[in-house]
Amino acid sequence: MERDYKNMCREHGCRAKVFCKYQADLSGRIGCPDLMILFTHTVSHKMIKTALDSAGRQTQIVRTHTSSKAALKKILSEYA
Repeated sequence: MERDYKNMCREHGCRAKVFCKYQADLSGRIGCPDLMILFTHTVSHKMIKTALDSAGRQTQIVRTHTSSKAALKKILSEYA
C-alpha cells in the first residue's frame, strides 16, 4: 500500500513520505511538509501525536478515518 500511496501522490505532482509504523526519530524524519495526511484508523495515537507536534505552522493537516486509495485521491484532488 505504501508504494500505491507514493505513486498516487506522484501522479498529482507531489513528493510523499509514507510512515505506516512508528519509527525511532519520527519527528526528525517528517521534515516540514506543505500537507500532512493522517489516516487515523491505521496508525497509533502516539504516532499521530508525534506527527502533529512535528508539523510546522504552514503545514496543512488533513485527518481521515479511512486509509483507502479513494480517500487519498479525493484529498489530493482538493489540496494538490
